[in-house]
Amino acid sequence: MTTSTDPAGEELTARQQAVLDAVLALMVEQGGDVTMTAVARRASCSKESLYKWFGDRDGLLTATIRWQASKVRAGNYDRQRLDALALRDSLIRFAANWLSVISSPTSIALNRFAIARAGAGESNLGAIMLGNGRFAIGERLKPVLDAGREAGLITFADTETAFRTFLGLVGRDVQIRVLLGDTLDLSPAAVEADAARATDQFLALYGTGRAPGRA
Repeated sequence: MTTSTDPAGEELTARQQAVLDAVLALMVEQGGDVTMTAVARRASCSKESLYKWFGDRDGLLTATIRWQASKVRAGNYDRQRLDALALRDSLIRFAANWLSVISSPTSIALNRFAIARAGAGESNLGAIMLGNGRFAIGERLKPVLDAGREAGLITFADTETAFRTFLGLVGRDVQIRVLLGDTLDLSPAAVEADAARATDQFLALYGTGRAPGRA
């Protein structure tokens, strides 16, 4: 059976992944809010199975957020043999991946729903989004930055500050604009170009002269 590990380290079967994809599809169609009944109907499974796999509705939403966040990953690299080109490529891969995910209809629906719920004080979904989204993504990229520093390719005093700088260069105002319904060119070519631009700007700020860049 096909399985995948979510950011919490839990194994998801192909059937459970299909359920979470059904949740995301419903969020896009219904503007965010979903019920266990609607998910069971869309995923062709019983509500009992949903409760067994994910607990209550908040547990299902938490698993959905983790599943969406798990799609953002840094590129492959060998920490022991990291060179300038490999570092740049890994950062570009992360940047392009992250931009594609945050600008997708599913992420937009998730974020709008979380913001609305947080504003109404109805649940801790905002904290769940931060913990399993932005903070979890940071834990995935920070080792790349630390490896680059250990290899003498980039230099910075604080990993968190360097990560926030990189994220700011990559994201710019894209996320807030898509959340507000603005139309942007987010084609694969445009995303790739933006990812490369942001990476080169980051390397211009933090590079030691051994990393290639066109900033």
